[in-house]
Amino acid sequence: MKQLTHRQYDALEAAIIHSRRVSVYRRGTEYVGIPQRIWQDGQREAVSILHPTTGEEITVYLDEIEQMDVLTR
Repeated sequence: MKQLTHRQYDALEAAIIHSRRVSVYRRGTEYVGIPQRIWQDGQREAVSILHPTTGEEITVYLDEIEQMDVLTR
């Protein structure tokens, strides 16, 4: 996925506002966590995701995301 759709951006922003977990697939690996912020690193957009158990912050570039889902529960 090279670019998120409007609905995916809206869902990601809502997940940040309401502290909902997201599931992100990048390079065949699933990352599940709570997104903290969307930011720009040069020409690329990134999202910081907080692992709910360890508290580790993971940076995922949006152009590397293969699939993204907002988890409701």
